[in-house]
Amino acid sequence: MQPTQQIHRREPIPPPPPPTFGAPGGDEKPRRRHGFNKTSVALVAVIVLALLAGGLAAGELYARQRADNILTEVAECVTEDGVKISFGVNPPFLWQHITGHYTNISVTTDGNRVQSADGMTAEVTLADVRLQDTGDSKGTIGSLDATLSWKSAGIKDTVAANLPGVGNLVTGVRTDPAAGTVILEAGDNSVSAKPVVTDGDLNLQVLDVTGPLPKEAVQTALNDLTKKLNDNYPLGIQADSVEVTDSGVVGTFSSRDAAIPKEDANPCFARL
Repeated sequence: MQPTQQIHRREPIPPPPPPTFGAPGGDEKPRRRHGFNKTSVALVAVIVLALLAGGLAAGELYARQRADNILTEVAECVTEDGVKISFGVNPPFLWQHITGHYTNISVTTDGNRVQSADGMTAEVTLADVRLQDTGDSKGTIGSLDATLSWKSAGIKDTVAANLPGVGNLVTGVRTDPAAGTVILEAGDNSVSAKPVVTDGDLNLQVLDVTGPLPKEAVQTALNDLTKKLNDNYPLGIQADSVEVTDSGVVGTFSSRDAAIPKEDANPCFARL
């Protein structure tokens, strides 16, 4: 009898472990995903900076427009003419508006008139303007420099409008730059006057009169006219020099450390 053959059952081979990634040995844990990476952070930073820059630009534009409207109204009231305003850009205007300290402001009139002077153009530069309300002023202007150009035709119209009787006789005005004189013509008669600066005022000194009017009477009439013009200049403005040109008279004026008046002293400055 043959020995019984034993049949051995083979044990199943266990499946291989799942693959691992990373360092040798397969022990590294899977990397965690974060909400932001470096690119996302940089993009957010760029967006924030863009929003800040846009906000500052909008604020700069608003402040400049508001200041332009206010100062235009003030300047047009003072000069009685249309004006154009420009501002310095250093430091940024928004900062100037917030602090009330304006480094530089330029004003140019349209050339129709400056108060009672027809045909006059004003070019004005103001520096170190500080809007700080005190008991008797709205602030100060460190320096003001102005050039006033008065055309011959404007001188004629101003004389006619402000000197009844005498002014109506003036038919034309011409200048003699070589002699530094202004000649007011009235038909065959004429008055020769020299623009001069005296104690900060711009005056017309009569040199010669041809015709029936006494020289003293003409001088008195012109004194009344120039006094009216000088007395109306605000902010302590005084004449520095005067020049006769081919087209008229050009004067330079200035003021230093001027107090900005309150509206009860000068209604033109009410909006400041």
